This record gives sequence, C-alpha cells and structure tokens, in this order.
Amino acid sequence: MEGLINRLAENVCLQCLDWFAVPAGTVTAAVVGVGNTGNGSGPDAEDDEYDELLASLGRTEDEDERVAVHEAGHAVAGRLLGHEIGGVTVNPANGYEGLCWNVGHTQAFAQGRGDAADVRKVLAPMMPKPGEDRSSISDVFANVHAQCIELMAGRAAVRMLIEGESVTPVDDLRQARELAMLICSSEEAIETFIAHCDVAARDLLLPYGDVMMTLSIVLRIKRTLDGAEIDKIIADQQALKARVIEHRRRADWCELAPKGDPGLREGQPVDLVRELGRQPGSRSAPIGTPPRTNFLMLHQSTAVI
Repeated sequence: MEGLINRLAENVCLQCLDWFAVPAGTVTAAVVGVGNTGNGSGPDAEDDEYDELLASLGRTEDEDERVAVHEAGHAVAGRLLGHEIGGVTVNPANGYEGLCWNVGHTQAFAQGRGDAADVRKVLAPMMPKPGEDRSSISDVFANVHAQCIELMAGRAAVRMLIEGESVTPVDDLRQARELAMLICSSEEAIETFIAHCDVAARDLLLPYGDVMMTLSIVLRIKRTLDGAEIDKIIADQQALKARVIEHRRRADWCELAPKGDPGLREGQPVDLVRELGRQPGSRSAPIGTPPRTNFLMLHQSTAVI
C-alpha cells in the first residue's frame, strides 16, 4: 500500500510541474487515469473489491473521484489557513457524501452539532449594533472570513481538477451563508462576500494542485484519513516536489553549458554568475560581481527554474 501511494504521488508530482501550462482538468485526467486502471487499488482482485464498494455506496467511479477531490480541497485549504484538521472521509454518513472536520469536532458531528447554524445562533446576540465598537469581536470577522474560504475550497478544488460542470455544494453554501449573516446585513452583501471567498479559495489552492490530487487518490484508497496522515501526505508531497524541481533545475543548468567550452567538463553545471557577467560578444569578461541588471536576471532565472 505504501509503495503504491508513493508511486502515485511521484507520478502526480511529475505531471504537475507544468501545472500552469495545461488546461484545467487535463492533469487530473492523466494522473487519476493511472490510479483508475486499478481504481486506486492495484491488482484485478482489488479492482473488483473497489467496484463492489462503489456499488454498495450507490456511486460511480467519477462521483467517488469528485467527492475525494472536494474533501481534499477542504483539507488542504484548512491546513493552508492554519486550521488543525481532525480527519477527512469519502464514505457517506449522516446525510454527507464526504466530510472534513476540525480537531475536537468529531463528537459534535456525530451528535448532529458542529454546524454553522449552531455557531451563528450562539454568536449573533453578541454582534455589535450600529454605532457600537467592533474591536472586541474583530476575531469573529477574521474567523468568519477564513471559515468561509475553507467551505468554498471544496468546490474550488473540483473546478480546478475535474473537467465539466461541477455539482453545487448545497451544504457548503448553506453553512457559508449562515456565517456570512453574522457580518453582512443584506442579501446582496452575503452573495458578494461568498463570491469573494470562492475566488480567494481558488487563489489559495492554485499552487497546490499536486497536493490535492495526491491526497484525493490516497483518500480513494484508504477512504478515511486522520489529521496526522493528512499532514504526512502534504509534507511528503512538498518534499517530493522540491526534489523533482531541483533535479530538473540541475538538468537545465547542464543544458545551458556552451558546447565546446574548454572551461566546463561534460555534465558540469554552468556558473550562471559567470555566464551572465560576460558582455555580449566577449569571451574574456571578468568573472567578478556582475552588474546589477545581470544580478536581477540571475534572480529571475532562478525563480523561473
């Protein structure tokens, strides 16, 4: 199992290096397709087991993928916002297709509590009236903003990674509206605030498409993950991505070496400072500190690589 997950993660990472150069959904189709040959399970016997599981849940494979990506979006956004994640599951229960919960909220969900409506019921009487000082409850405004971004992150992840029209996340929108009503006083303000959180969620997740894909694949295999497992998957994927990027950057350095340069051995990385410090047409410019403009070129080149 661990070996399968590692291979899938590496494949995702390689596919995502050119993340911004491919249309939305293309990467997912390619990567999840690898897992789909085994439906995230490997051998044919496990394929049958996965098919039986989907049949028992009343889901298609595409629906299971959508739920996994949706919940992965919630989990990754939560961690990016600094929220501790208690766990995530793609198995339906209590009216949910899947669920991502914060630390300490498991019991509340099990008892039908922990909903945004419960939060609003408690906080609404404490909110300041017109003309009253709001500094004492400024943390409420900040938390409402962050929680609504996390609620919108599920739909944002699906739109980013899966082609076609996304399914409206009715419960996420309902809970976001409940929270927005704490700080908004009109229907127009509520809709505008939620639209802002929708865009903010997309912007937050955009650099982490590979992490969401890996997490969604592992979710389809293991069905439920706790907070520690989620953190390990995220950390491992980030480390893998950094290693792959570094290997590619070293390969690019080698390709920059001028052919026939007597000062470079075959396969030796180019000294970018030296190369950028040379004047056009000169092979004997000093190697010392390059001009400021060339230093900026070096900085930009490093960032792009």
